[in-house]
Amino acid sequence: MNTSTSVSAPATLSLSPREARLLFRTGQYSGYTSSFSEGYVQGSLCILPQEYALDFATYCHRNPKAAPLIAIGNAGDPFLPMLGEDLDIRTDVPRYMVFRDGELVEEPTDIKHVWRDDLVAFVWGCGFSFEHALMEAGVSLRDVARGDNVVMYETNIDTLPVGAFAGKLIVTMRPLVPADAIRAIQVTSRFTSVHGAPIHIGKPELIGISDLEKPLFNGNPPRVRACEIPVFWACGVTARLAIHRARLPFCITHNPGSMVIADQPNSSLAIF
Repeated sequence: MNTSTSVSAPATLSLSPREARLLFRTGQYSGYTSSFSEGYVQGSLCILPQEYALDFATYCHRNPKAAPLIAIGNAGDPFLPMLGEDLDIRTDVPRYMVFRDGELVEEPTDIKHVWRDDLVAFVWGCGFSFEHALMEAGVSLRDVARGDNVVMYETNIDTLPVGAFAGKLIVTMRPLVPADAIRAIQVTSRFTSVHGAPIHIGKPELIGISDLEKPLFNGNPPRVRACEIPVFWACGVTARLAIHRARLPFCITHNPGSMVIADQPNSSLAIF
C-alpha cells in the first residue's frame, strides 16, 4: 500500500491535474482534494461489477442533480481518457473505500490489488468544481478558507429508485449572506454537470434536517451567523450511499472528499 505525507494547501492549488494525480499515484498525499488544481473539474467515483452498471447509470440519469455523470469507463478498463490522457482510476484518487456485501473492508490508496476484468468505473460531477466559480464571483466560502471538506446532511427527499439503488437525497450546506446566496444561485445555475443551482435555501427543517450542528459527514459544521442563511446543494454522496445501501457483493468508491481530478477546466462544464 502507498503511504501518505503532508502537502501544503497553497502549493497544491497551482498543481496541474496531472501533477496532482502523480502525487496520489505515488502515495505522497491521501487527503481531501478541495484545495487541489484550482479551476479544474473534480468528480465523485464508484466502480461496480458490470451486471449492476446499467441500473446504476439509469439511477444517475433519473437523479441528475445528485449524480450528474461526466464519464463511464469500459468494463475492465481502468483508464478514463475522456477525463485525462493518463488517468488510471486504480491509482489516481487519494483514497478509496472497498466494500464487500455492503461492508467496508479497507480504505487503500490504490486498488490495483482488487481490480477485476468485469469492473466499470463511473465519475459524476462534484461541488468542488463550482466552488472555484463561486469564489471568483466574490462569494465567501468558509469551509474552503478553513481547509475543511463541506458538511453534508441527509434530507427527507426520496431519490427515484432503479433496481437495487435508492435512498434519500444528500445535500451539502454553505452558510451565505443573502447577497452571496443570490449570486450563488446565478453562478451555479450554469453548472448543471456539477449539481447546478441549490435545491433549498433557509429553513433546513423543511427538508428534514433538524440540527445543522449534526451533519451526516464531516463533523465540523460552520455556524450559521445571524447575518447568514444556510444554502443547500444536491450532493454526489447521494449515489455513493445508494450503492452502499444496495449491499452489492463488491464495489469501490472514493473516500469522501478525495476526488478524481480531471484535465478539463471547470469552465468547460458551464452553460453560457
